[in-house]
Amino acid sequence: MTKIGSPVNVNESYLKREDYYKNLIRKLNAEREKIKLGGGKSAIEKHKAKGKLTARERIKILIDDNSNFYELSTFAAYDMYKEYGGAPSSGTIYGIGKINNKYQVIVANDATVKAGAWFPITAKKNLRAQEIAMENKLPIIYLVDSAGVFLPLQDEIFPDKEHFGRIFRNNAVMSSMGIPQISAIMGPCVAGGAYLPIMSDEALIVEGEGSVFLAGAHLVRAAIGEVIDNESLGGAKVQSNISGVTDYIMKNDNECLKQIRSLSSKFGSMQTAGYNRIESKPPLHSPKEIYGLLPEDQIKPYDMYEIIARIVDDSEIDEYKAGYGKTVITAYARIDGWAVGIVANQRNVIKTETGEMQVGGVIYSDSSDKATRFIMNCNQRKIPLLFLQDVTGFMVGSRAEHGGIIKDGAKMVNAVANSVVPKITIIVGNSFGAGNYAMCGKAYDPRFIFAYPNAKIAVMGGSQASSVLLDIKLNQAKKDGKEFSEDDKKKLLDEIKNSYDESSNPLYAAARLWIDEIIDPAMTREYVSMAIDVANNNPDLPKFNVGVIQT
Repeated sequence: MTKIGSPVNVNESYLKREDYYKNLIRKLNAEREKIKLGGGKSAIEKHKAKGKLTARERIKILIDDNSNFYELSTFAAYDMYKEYGGAPSSGTIYGIGKINNKYQVIVANDATVKAGAWFPITAKKNLRAQEIAMENKLPIIYLVDSAGVFLPLQDEIFPDKEHFGRIFRNNAVMSSMGIPQISAIMGPCVAGGAYLPIMSDEALIVEGEGSVFLAGAHLVRAAIGEVIDNESLGGAKVQSNISGVTDYIMKNDNECLKQIRSLSSKFGSMQTAGYNRIESKPPLHSPKEIYGLLPEDQIKPYDMYEIIARIVDDSEIDEYKAGYGKTVITAYARIDGWAVGIVANQRNVIKTETGEMQVGGVIYSDSSDKATRFIMNCNQRKIPLLFLQDVTGFMVGSRAEHGGIIKDGAKMVNAVANSVVPKITIIVGNSFGAGNYAMCGKAYDPRFIFAYPNAKIAVMGGSQASSVLLDIKLNQAKKDGKEFSEDDKKKLLDEIKNSYDESSNPLYAAARLWIDEIIDPAMTREYVSMAIDVANNNPDLPKFNVGVIQT
C-alpha cells in the first residue's frame, strides 16, 4: 500500500478556490431549500389543514430515528415546465433510507405540487426509483397521494416504453423477483395510477383521505350517469371491507407509517453479495480540503491523486501499473472499509518515460489499455468500481489514429459495458464526448451516478463547441448573402457559448435525471459507502464476459 496526498498549502490561490467552491455549494443548498417547499407555503398550509403530513414529513417519520435519508433526483424538473408554473422535484420525492436498520427505497408523491400530478419527468423519476430497487434487490415503499397524469402533457407520459405504464410492469417484475413492495394510499389514487398500490404486495389506506378508483365521481357521472361521491365510490371502508382491494384501514398518516414499519420489521434477511469490508479508517487529509484543490476554471490542471487522498481510507492505495498510461489512474483502495477499484482521470500534464508530454484529462491508447485490464481484474475478484470522471475525451490526431486509439477506446468501452460488479460514477469536473462513455456515464448502467457542483456534461467543451457552432452559423449566413462584423461575431459567439454552458451544467443534467444527485465533495465517502452497502444486497451477479475485444 502506498500513502498518497500531501498537506495543502493554504495560500491565496487555495483560499480563492475554496471560497469559490463553498459559494457554489451555498447556492446549490439555497435552491434545494426552495425545492423542499414543494408547491409553496400556501399549498403546504392547505395540505396540512386536512390533517395530512407533507411528503418529507412522512419520510422522516418512516425512517429510523437519527438515520440519514439519501434523497435522490432532488433537482428533477428544475427550471422545466415553466409554462405550467413549474414542478419542484417533479412532484415526487424518492431516495434511500433505513427502516428497521435495512436500506429501502422510499417514493412519496408531493401533493402540494399540482396535487401530486405526474409530469413526463415524474414517470422517469419513478422508473429510476424502481430500477434502483431491482438492481440492488431493495424493498420499496410507495406513499401515494396523487391526482394522476398531468393531462396537458398526457402524450408525453402515457403510451411509450418508458412512460407511465412501465411502472406497473415493474411492479409485476419486482414481485416475481421477490422484492417486497408496500403501498400506502394517503390521498387520491386515480385511474391507471390505481394499479401501482394494488400491484404491490400489500396496500394500506388512510380513512377520510385515501381513495382509489379507476374513475372519480365526476368521470363516472359523465361516463355512465351515476351520481356518487368519491368516498362512497372508492374510500377506505369501501375498498377494504367491500371490494377487498386494500388490506389495512388506517386512521391517519402517523398510524399508517407506524404500520408500514411494523410490516417491514418482519421481512426476512436476504443473502448478500459479500463485497469485502473491514474496519473503516478516515483519510489522513480532510475531505473538506477538496474545495480548495479543485480549480475554478475547469480547463486548468490539478492532481487527482490529491483528491483521491481525501476520499480513501488512510489515504492509501495499491496502484495498478503506476508508471504506464498515466492519464488514467487505476488503483485498489478502501472507502469506509469497503474494497473498491478506482478508475480516475489524471488532470495534470503527464511526462512519459519517452519524454512525451500528455494532456491531462485525455484518454490515450496506453491509459485505455491499462483501464481495460484493471476493470477486468475487478470483475474477476468481485471488487466494486468507482469512476472519478474529469475527462475531455480520447486523444485525437494522426499519431493517435495511426496508433489505434479507436480500437483501444473500444476495448475500454467494452469492458465498462460488460462489467457486472457495481459501478459508481462521480463526475468531478468535465465529462465530455466518448470519455463520458468510457468512464461509465449514465448510458453504461452505473448503480449510482453523482456529480460535484462544478461538473460539466456535454459532447465537448463550451469553447470548442461554440467555435464549431459559430462556423456553422457563419457559413449558413454567407450562403444567404449575409456578412457579420467582428463585433457581431463576438456577440454571437458569446450567446452560443452561454447557451451551451447552461445546457452542460449539473443542474441541467440533474433536472433531466442524467445524474442521480449533485453532492457535496466532502460527502463523497458517505455516498460511495452507502452505494456499495446498498449494492451488497444483490448477490446475483451474472458471469463476467467481455465478448470480442480486438487486440
